Amino acid sequence: MDYSSYEVYPFENSSTFNMSTGYKERSYQPHWHSYGEIIMVGPGKKNIYTVGKSTYELVPDDFVIIWPMEMHSIVDADRKDALVIQFSNAFINSLFDLRRIMHLYRNLHIICIHAHPELAAKQKVIAMKMKEIFFSDAADRELKCCMLLMEFMMNLDEYRTELSPENGEAERYGYEDDVMRRMISVTDYIKNNLTADDLSQGTMAEMAGISRDYFSRIFKNVTGMNYSKWLNMIRLEKATELLTDEERSLTEVAMLSGFQSIPSFNRVFHEEKGMAPGEFRSLFAGKNK
Repeated sequence: MDYSSYEVYPFENSSTFNMSTGYKERSYQPHWHSYGEIIMVGPGKKNIYTVGKSTYELVPDDFVIIWPMEMHSIVDADRKDALVIQFSNAFINSLFDLRRIMHLYRNLHIICIHAHPELAAKQKVIAMKMKEIFFSDAADRELKCCMLLMEFMMNLDEYRTELSPENGEAERYGYEDDVMRRMISVTDYIKNNLTADDLSQGTMAEMAGISRDYFSRIFKNVTGMNYSKWLNMIRLEKATELLTDEERSLTEVAMLSGFQSIPSFNRVFHEEKGMAPGEFRSLFAGKNK
């Protein structure tokens, strides 16, 4: 079975935003990358995509949202007329509201035109505007496309309640900006300090200035998962990045990612990625030879 490989797009033509279409092949192997991707599904009776462990059979003008570092593939789909939008992770992290939206909608991967006709229609208008601008010779095309991308993301917030089933929660709660800033400040701290001695939920709640119970409740509502599950996902993101450096041992990768032991690293990695860390590294090395 052909597992995942790391796909590199250097954003040579645009440091933050890229768009493409017109691929002849109907499939693309499982892979992941550090940038995010939005696909507007092309025409045809068969359009099958995977994101993580889920497989989706889609129809024209559905949208697939792949957040940075997520494994995904195209099983069998029209790629000639599908529209692929790519945006850098740095762009998402550059603004508080974009980071907040990614936190809130990390579990959202599909916008179905039949389930959400109004939202899908709005997103299609934005995507087509992006296409017109990006493939023009306009000097400010990247800026205009990024502004439209922000509008695309803001639409998710507008339809939050409607999207809640796909997002993995029956209901989402709104929080004051101050609370969200505290939570994002804590999650940013965690991402940058995975080897810290104490990343317990209690300590992080204290850092946020709120009670442990309130922190736990907010964290589940904001991320769609409990704290320990989220922390493992962040550690895996770091581990997959470090595994591309063949000079680092698997033990070093595990430790730098915050895992306390090789067995726990192997177990979590296999549960989420479907393979052992060493196998993942071998596949990456094979693709880049």
